[in-house]
Amino acid sequence: MKLSTKGRYAVVALSDLVLEGGSDYVRLSEIAKRQNISQQYLEQLFVKLRRTGIVESSRGPRGGYRLSRPPEHVNISEILLAVDESIGKPVLGKRTGTMSGSQAQSLANRLWESLSAQVYVHLHNITLLDIVTNGISPCPAVPNLLKIVDE
Repeated sequence: MKLSTKGRYAVVALSDLVLEGGSDYVRLSEIAKRQNISQQYLEQLFVKLRRTGIVESSRGPRGGYRLSRPPEHVNISEILLAVDESIGKPVLGKRTGTMSGSQAQSLANRLWESLSAQVYVHLHNITLLDIVTNGISPCPAVPNLLKIVDE
């Protein structure tokens, strides 16, 4: 799995939308300013998020975007898929010698497929509410890997 700026910015922008707007509409220009993300880039992302039903839009002086349903019903895998991220697909890089399709290669590829499936399941089990409430449980194997700093 390779996560590009599309996926990262979509999650950041939607988190901002929840934190700053609640159920009110929020202008992309406000999100762009707060998060230091190009408004044009956000517009491209939000077209995709609207098409998939994650956000809804309204025009006019009080217009903007808001979530179409509560943040506890929006999972991260759904957001990433909406902006064309390829979650759950292994990125094996340049394969040398894999064209022979040996048994060893097939068996090793099962490892990467299993890892990709685990990543997808993890992202599917985390909601936007988990993100904005800092409700993601640390991994038991590396509990201090990421520390959240509130600036």
